[in-house]
Amino acid sequence: MEFRKQAIKTSVVACVVDAGGRVLLTRRTVEPFHGLWVMPGGKIDHGEPILQALHREGREEVGIEVRVEGLLDAYEHIGVGSNGDHFVILYYRAAPLALDLHPDGVECDEALWVEARQLPQLPLAPGARHILTRLYPDLPWPAALAAEPACSPEHPGYCAVEEG
Repeated sequence: MEFRKQAIKTSVVACVVDAGGRVLLTRRTVEPFHGLWVMPGGKIDHGEPILQALHREGREEVGIEVRVEGLLDAYEHIGVGSNGDHFVILYYRAAPLALDLHPDGVECDEALWVEARQLPQLPLAPGARHILTRLYPDLPWPAALAAEPACSPEHPGYCAVEEG
């Protein structure tokens, strides 16, 4: 029997919105959520300050610097992937300091500036969808997605972190 220490993986994601209201999205090339649209981010390294990780991920994944504007929300993924990983993700709103994108080709193969009105039509990872529906509640999100509870037996593993 192999012993595997269980740990919660803490990640940080930048919800980058430019002056025109466009959102930066990347298409994942790795699991979890291969092929879905997300925002730049990743695991926080042991001993790395949260905002330093946020800046590092922006540089690594799409080659841009950002100005962090504040914490938007946290989102939790439980039982993700073949290892049943548990992630707690901190989403920060940020503004780009440059608009020229250079996807790394390792974690993402494409990076786009997307008009807010186009967001509901894209195949988004659950955490990205959660954050974007909160940021743009008046968009015509598909009814099934908008009505989906943050945590439910039908969608184990995709839980928004709620206060209270």
